[in-house]
Amino acid sequence: MGRKRIASAIAWTPETDCAPRVLAMGSGRTAEQIIAVAREAGVAVVEDSVLAALLDSNVKPGDLIPVWCWEATAKILAFVQMELK
Repeated sequence: MGRKRIASAIAWTPETDCAPRVLAMGSGRTAEQIIAVAREAGVAVVEDSVLAALLDSNVKPGDLIPVWCWEATAKILAFVQMELK
């Protein structure tokens, strides 16, 4: 049996937030729905199972990304920015 999929939707609004914020998160069917909605909306989907697991066990929707996750989150946001150009 495979591992249950985990997903988190994050966004960063530097004008109002000092760090990226978790918009939604879930596992299993909820994770699949988050990924499907993102893809339908043209939002980049990046897989990082370690960061997803850390966020899943330490934050809830609406929370800012914890300082100890900033580096991994920054790498993802930089990758997305490069893909958009």
